[in-house]
Amino acid sequence: MDYHYYNMEKNTITFNGIKTDTFIEKSSPRIVYLLGKQKKLKYGENPPVAAVVNGELKSLQTEIPENAVIDLVYLDSKEGRSAYRKTLCFLLCYASSVVHPDRTLVVGHSLGDGYYFSYKGKEKPDTERLREVMKKAIEEDMIVDIETLSASQALEYVEKMKCEDTKKLLDTRNDGAYTFNRIGTALSVNYEPLLPSLKLLEVWELMDYGGGLLLRYPQSRSPERILPFQDNPLLFKVFEETKEKSKILDVSSLGSLNLKVTGGKIREVIVLSETLQRRRFYRAAEEITKRGNVKVAFVSGPACSGKKSSGIKLSAELKIQGFDPIMISLDDYRTKEKKGVSLESLDIDLLRSQVKALLDGEEVELKSLNDVDQKRMFRFTKARMKENTILVIEGVQTLNEKLIPGLDDSTIFRVFVSALTQLNLDTMSGISTRDNRLIRRIVKECRTTSITPEEVINSWSGIEEEEKSQLFPYQNNADIMINSALEYELGVLSTYVMPLLRSVTPDQGKAYTVARRLMAFMDLVYPIPSEYVPSDSILREFIGGSAYNLT
Repeated sequence: MDYHYYNMEKNTITFNGIKTDTFIEKSSPRIVYLLGKQKKLKYGENPPVAAVVNGELKSLQTEIPENAVIDLVYLDSKEGRSAYRKTLCFLLCYASSVVHPDRTLVVGHSLGDGYYFSYKGKEKPDTERLREVMKKAIEEDMIVDIETLSASQALEYVEKMKCEDTKKLLDTRNDGAYTFNRIGTALSVNYEPLLPSLKLLEVWELMDYGGGLLLRYPQSRSPERILPFQDNPLLFKVFEETKEKSKILDVSSLGSLNLKVTGGKIREVIVLSETLQRRRFYRAAEEITKRGNVKVAFVSGPACSGKKSSGIKLSAELKIQGFDPIMISLDDYRTKEKKGVSLESLDIDLLRSQVKALLDGEEVELKSLNDVDQKRMFRFTKARMKENTILVIEGVQTLNEKLIPGLDDSTIFRVFVSALTQLNLDTMSGISTRDNRLIRRIVKECRTTSITPEEVINSWSGIEEEEKSQLFPYQNNADIMINSALEYELGVLSTYVMPLLRSVTPDQGKAYTVARRLMAFMDLVYPIPSEYVPSDSILREFIGGSAYNLT
């Protein structure tokens, strides 16, 4: 792009820490211009792929604002890898618009190191042809541009292209104009930055999977190549069940959820969503009953997946099935000396000795971390197993076979709980499960402790990294996986998290950037009154008011 310097104005720009006075025309050039007109970005050289502008994450195609502080974001960063994945997904959507213009490709869930896609009409994809179009677009280095359309232009486009979910989202926005990402004639809602160049998409793989497509991307530990495929049928099955659940609720996208709020039908969605989730715990208890010899039910899951509420819900269903459950939380065995979720963070000897004593029929005094009795439903200070007793042990580490070695595997039932966001922004843009859990955590921690939103955000990356080694390698040990996310929960969480995110100030660095990004997303969500949430909902673990004592 050529820029003609006329009507020049003095503008102060701090670019990567260097403050310079420069002349920028009123119609400002884009940030990518500062890299140099002839600069070629190469994948193997860890190039800049986005920028933090005055504390907010932006595309390099964003115009330079007046008096800007600009810091480049590189490919090997968390934000850079996210931009890589999102650009790859959008490229597949573009390719589908070329190969199958009469079909609607829907971005699905993450699955290991990839994203699952399928066609709305369940048509079989022409994978080879899609792959060819993607490769050609990369070879030609097609521009990933940003385009602003008036409201009428945007609606005309989404109606013409039959983008029903995008239209629902725009119908609930009432903005005068909308910003889109563009590749060729394909547009997607501008939610987070994409790469400035398709040429950077050097490492990826597209394969047939489950009646649809799996678009795989490089992991941070192996950026130069795609690792051998490791299937996760349990996770895929849960997502397929979740998809069917969304059809029953008629809520598959954020726009459709917003329309349920404005249409006065959100209470029906809440009742159905809670009922369908309760059935999953019933099925788990039913499976335990069928096995006939289960003595220990382990409940695991990542941070803010609702493990405690899930353990209590499973205990309730087991009681209905005729069992006498005793619930144990690994948090009660956490030591003050070591933090984190490794086995070393627990008083492992005490845990093992008490579980063994219980299984041997002895009476055991169960204590909380601070030795103050905490009464939870189906939890007793002194416990002894009966013939019909099942231990329900919840905690991050419970799927690790090394937690309590020597148990008879035939007497164990393992449950993995995770908050797997089922909503999409629209057919081309998914909503991050990680962001959903982070929002849950901000709300819960700031409600129950003196921790600030900034501290929660800054600690989140460390939690995720630890879970990669201490939790997710064991998730396929589970007998059943339960999705604890509720279709409506973002609407409820928005009223709690938005004030907290607004309290994060520009001087708080990366936490501010994350807060602004989450705010931009949550601003799309219509609020839902918390009084609509049942007292036994898993969501109550985060917003408060639970029927269970979860302290």
